[in-house]
Amino acid sequence: MRTRGSSPARNGMSTSAEGPGAAFRRHPLSAILATGFGSGLSPVAPGTAGSAVALILAWLLSRSIGPFSAPSLAAGVGLLVSGLALGLVGVPAATRVARVLRAKDPGVIVVDEFAGQFLTSAAIPMFRPFSRVGEWAVWIASFLLFRLFDIWKPGFIRKIQDWPEGWGIVADDVAAGIAAAVVLAVLLSIVRLR
Repeated sequence: MRTRGSSPARNGMSTSAEGPGAAFRRHPLSAILATGFGSGLSPVAPGTAGSAVALILAWLLSRSIGPFSAPSLAAGVGLLVSGLALGLVGVPAATRVARVLRAKDPGVIVVDEFAGQFLTSAAIPMFRPFSRVGEWAVWIASFLLFRLFDIWKPGFIRKIQDWPEGWGIVADDVAAGIAAAVVLAVLLSIVRLR
């Protein structure tokens, strides 16, 4: 999500006379990936919608990789690698869709939120087990921390969004996801020590 000079979701959808449909016609695979399987087409808060879908997918992936009853390095690494892979394939996909829409960072592109949310969530499996309530609280905290860092973009993260095309769209959210993961890991460590 771009904060300064960003295209709001409605503007991101209307910058081209053809709209997002043109991206789906010209580059269907890129459009599916860039819009987070369509979650970026949400008329309200597409970045938040994309992060919510990514959170659910990260939770499912985490549950399928490692045991839920103990800390899982495999699940943490799986989420980390998945987030980085989404970022890497998201750069060209975001570039193609942004070019068709003739916008620097259209709101419909949420692959960056997917990558960032997966990266933030990678800290969670390292601190298992949680009670059922604790599990939901930690996953919601992951979501809220990523949204905070994605919107706030502290320090150098804000400058990354000025990189060209898909790099600027995706890399700032990858950095925000990593920063949020570090904060989440520190918070979970403090809670574990008590």
